[in-house]
Amino acid sequence: MMMNLDGERARMNDAKKILPLQNYGIPCMSMGFLIEKNAPVVWRGLMVTSAIQQLLRDVAWGELDYLVVDMPPGTGDAQLTICQNIPVAGAVMVTTPQDIALLDVRKGAEMFLKVKVPILGVVQNMSVFECPNCGHQTHIFGEDGAKRLSKETDIEVLGDVPLHLSIRETSDSGHPICISAPRSQQANAYRHIAQGVLNKLLMKQGVV
Repeated sequence: MMMNLDGERARMNDAKKILPLQNYGIPCMSMGFLIEKNAPVVWRGLMVTSAIQQLLRDVAWGELDYLVVDMPPGTGDAQLTICQNIPVAGAVMVTTPQDIALLDVRKGAEMFLKVKVPILGVVQNMSVFECPNCGHQTHIFGEDGAKRLSKETDIEVLGDVPLHLSIRETSDSGHPICISAPRSQQANAYRHIAQGVLNKLLMKQGVV
């Protein structure tokens, strides 16, 4: 939906590889492109592992600058399968400021450290509510949770994403804020985070 590919289905090429769907210059793949629109994916254990391996190895990705994998919260089969099947350059943790969300992030960070995956940083999502009419800010989910986590764990804060109506509306319409309003403060927040991740990866490669 966020990539404006809702309802599209993936196809196979002559080599029996899955062709990723593309929009905004980004190839992407999801189990949602392989099943019926409203069909649930009720999998666990070996089925999850098999599906992830298929998305990694049976997709004709072509040449990529970076492969970004959006994983569910937790420390289960999905995370371990990724870490064990491909070399992972780094993990970006995403949290809201509230304490209950930070608990999961701490566990996730410990898991990545145990499997020798470097943590590039943490992003604080829904950091503050910005009224679209007057600009007043309210910390609905608490304040500075990611900063507290950073002090405890030495994980760098890559940036904050505000809870803003325009982000929700543009995401639901399939025209993300960085495409539909590239000069907005909300788009700048995403670009700042993306640049921070890129800088971390380039430092690991010894480029900067």
